[in-house]
Amino acid sequence: MKTFSWISSLTVVLASVLFAYFYTTNPAFELEHIKNIDIPASLDILRDNIKNYLNLTSATPSSDISSPPPTTTTTVITPAQLATMSRITLPRRILKTLLAKQQSEGAGATVRRSIGTPSLRSLNPFLMLDHFSVSPGAGFPDHPHRGQETITYLLTGGMDHEDFAGNRGTLNPGDLQFMTAGKGIMHAEMPRQNPDGSPNIGLQLWVDLPKELKYCEPRYRDLKAEEIPTVITEDGKVKIKVISGKSYGVESLKDLAYTPVVFYDVEVQPGGKIEQEVPQGWQGFAYILEGADVTFSDGPQEEKKVSQWHNVVFGNGKEEDGVVARVEETETKPGRFVLVAGQMMDQPVVQYGPFVLNSQEEVYQAFVDYQSHTNGFERAKGWRSEIGKSMVH
Repeated sequence: MKTFSWISSLTVVLASVLFAYFYTTNPAFELEHIKNIDIPASLDILRDNIKNYLNLTSATPSSDISSPPPTTTTTVITPAQLATMSRITLPRRILKTLLAKQQSEGAGATVRRSIGTPSLRSLNPFLMLDHFSVSPGAGFPDHPHRGQETITYLLTGGMDHEDFAGNRGTLNPGDLQFMTAGKGIMHAEMPRQNPDGSPNIGLQLWVDLPKELKYCEPRYRDLKAEEIPTVITEDGKVKIKVISGKSYGVESLKDLAYTPVVFYDVEVQPGGKIEQEVPQGWQGFAYILEGADVTFSDGPQEEKKVSQWHNVVFGNGKEEDGVVARVEETETKPGRFVLVAGQMMDQPVVQYGPFVLNSQEEVYQAFVDYQSHTNGFERAKGWRSEIGKSMVH
């Protein structure tokens, strides 16, 4: 992190003290400040999400949002229905593919990181993608966040969660958690101890928040496996879990995160093919989870075969309308990947560890706030998670 002069440091500290005083004496300051910001109409869904946040904050100050009751649905698409659906006329071009190399993270955990590395620092609006494996005795003990959203998708095992606001929960296989850190959260994510000693495996994606929501109230949105609609082609060649977005006419639940994102878990059998629309102008990628190599269209003429643990980064051309992928008939097992895209944001990104803001001064202030337990981190003082105590030696 850049070293600030003592004059700059004093200025930031004095500003934080004044802000803390003003916020304490006028708790509506943050909301009024956001309401006075002119949100361009070009931001589309993002603008609506910011307005929804303002309405939510005015009506319910709680930081925890409960899940609706499960609504399991599986839709089978017939060949006749497929024939009437719009086809991808100009597939996304592939900008690059990169291998997610294994590395240590947290306390004893390992991850394969494909976004947030020297090869790909970020992918607007995405900041990091980890394919994690956490064995018994390892995990992610107490740590803070500010200024981003995280999407955690558990593939196998179980993960417990606990934060300094008293929120607790467990993710089981197929479950997701959408967490908005906003102005500040401190939490722990620890694995369940599986009877057979197997690791807990999943994905965690960090997504940037628009500057208007960097200091919103933190919140959670759990999405259970049984709430996720599934699309299956009649021949059984393609199966899509519609986590967020719309696929073959089937829509997901709404309002999972403030930053607009589409998220699909796709399994393609040998000889199968998927054509998935992606909002024009949104940045997208596909990460190969397991199984056979997947062949992606690279524009209208070319193709590229991609193997497990690789991330495929697509172009965001405004005329390109989707992603086309297939698994060759000669393969002996299906290929499974996640396809994700998000609405890009026109703002600077300054990140230091778990703090993601828009300037170096804001990052420095985040450290001041965290260490002084102010401006969103008040409840961090003296807090220790129960689930993280197993990591204390």
